[in-house]
Parts: sequence; C-alpha cells; structure tokens
Amino acid sequence: MLDIRFSRALQVMLFLAIAAEEDSAALSSAHLAGSLNANPSLVRKLLVPLANAGLVVCVKGRAGGARLGRPADQITLAEIYRCAVGDKPLWACSPEAEDMCLVTARSGEYFAALTAEAEQAVLNSLGDRTLAESVRELRGLDAKSGQ
Repeated sequence: MLDIRFSRALQVMLFLAIAAEEDSAALSSAHLAGSLNANPSLVRKLLVPLANAGLVVCVKGRAGGARLGRPADQITLAEIYRCAVGDKPLWACSPEAEDMCLVTARSGEYFAALTAEAEQAVLNSLGDRTLAESVRELRGLDAKSGQ
C-alpha cells in the first residue's frame, strides 16, 4: 500500500497557505478534515510534526485551529515531506537472506545505497519548491481546466 502521509500533509499546508493569503482565521482540524474527506484525528496527527517543526501554529480550544507558522514562500515541500514521513525510507528493503551468492550477499547493501540516492533526489526536487509556488501552480492548473 502506498503511503499517503505526504500527500495529505501537503494538502493541509495548501489549505493553510490559501487561508493565509485570504487573511482567514485559523482552520480547525474538523474544517480541514471535511475538506480532505478525512477524520479530524488524522488531521491532528498530521499537524503534530508540522507544528513541532514550526511550519504551523496550532491553538487548542473552541476558537482554535491551525495556521501557517511562517510565510508560504519560506516553507519548502522538502520540509513538509520530512515532517510527514519522518525517517521512514522511501523504499523498504526485503528481509536479509542467507549469504549464498552475490545477490543474497550484497543486494541489501546495494538497495540501501540506491534508496538513499533516490531519497536525496526526492529531497532535492522538493527543496527547490516552496508552498507559495505550489499554490500558484494549483491556480495555474485550475485556470487551464477552465479554458
């Protein structure tokens, strides 16, 4: 099964970025969950690492909610990705097998290096994009679909 934490965390951050542009109040986890067709507890779980990293600020209580912790042009997608997936590798290696041949003796080491290289490429790609740029890209896609 594919991991959707990054996708969901990015969507939450996009909602918060648009709300910040519109000078809206903080968005509640219930509001965000309704927008994502998800459970509010899932949204709160996604918000915890984002808040710990300072990407969002959360206020508890009836009038509480989440808002961006920094301007959207100062938040990279790599930061959101790291918050969403933590230290979980991009791919999981298959369990070690008995060293019977070249493949079983060295494939784990090879796969770990391959995974690290791919992970770095992902982070480099996401590190070059900001949340503000992503909102602009969404608006561009929306404008194209309306033509």
